Amino acid sequence: MKLQQLRYLVEVERRGLSVSAAAEALFTSQPGVSKQIGLLEEELGVTIFERAGKRLMGTTAPGQIVLAMARRMLSEAQNMKRVGEDYAAEKSGVLSIATTHTQARYTLPPVIQRFVQRHPEIRLHIQQGSPVQVAAWVLDGSADLGIATEALDRHAELLTLPCFQWAHLVVAPKGHPLLTRQPLTLSALADYPLITYDATFTGRSRIDRAFERQSLSPNVMLTAIDSDVIKTYVELGLGVGIIAEMAFDPLRDKTLAAMPATHLFEGNTTRLAFRRDIWLRGYEYDFMELLAPHLTRRMVEATQKGEGADPGL
Repeated sequence: MKLQQLRYLVEVERRGLSVSAAAEALFTSQPGVSKQIGLLEEELGVTIFERAGKRLMGTTAPGQIVLAMARRMLSEAQNMKRVGEDYAAEKSGVLSIATTHTQARYTLPPVIQRFVQRHPEIRLHIQQGSPVQVAAWVLDGSADLGIATEALDRHAELLTLPCFQWAHLVVAPKGHPLLTRQPLTLSALADYPLITYDATFTGRSRIDRAFERQSLSPNVMLTAIDSDVIKTYVELGLGVGIIAEMAFDPLRDKTLAAMPATHLFEGNTTRLAFRRDIWLRGYEYDFMELLAPHLTRRMVEATQKGEGADPGL
């Protein structure tokens, strides 16, 4: 039995039982993957995948057990490597972070700056995507840590920790008539074209729920995943924007005025996530505490041990 065979096995399952997709992901040949899985089945004396000709159709009962064990073995093999990197303090350490545009653009810059000052030998890799993509990248090991407001807490395989809370703001060009309608109401917002986040981004679900509760149908005429894009179209006079509060900077956004919306929309919690089975390296604990000071190593380790599922804010 070889670790490579286990990687092939797990990747085939991950790719929906597509041997060709698994081979492409692993930069190898389809016949090679099929051969190694066959050799593993022969060695174990069980059939792992149900087949119709050469096509894989499902996973057998013993195959499900083997796959679960294979995932654990591969995880532990990766953890052994991470332990070595941690204690050897190699110069080639890499921290891969998956997050959304808003977090990467507005929340992380000062955190990254302090982290680099503390760990100049560590290389950083930041992947930007939707919250669903962020969760998927952490789950498949493409990223070490994930940071997002949505989706992360839907996966039992991930340990999620609250980082900070934030609210939405309503932004409009200076002089816009909405600015005189105080206090701001949802019905007033519904009178204007709205520009806000895509359905799965940055607390959008809370925006939708607020209008639904009052039986209002907002005119969302444009959506984007990027706060800067939203502000650009608001500046052009195409509508009123609803954005995350951290995305508004009075010094930079001089043509826009912002109105608090804490009384209109529920608050949001940005969370950090990592796989429950992963060995966290020392600099990963440091990054978490720089991002959210309450996420100390002691607190994170206690949560990992099951001494608390959610430390709160």
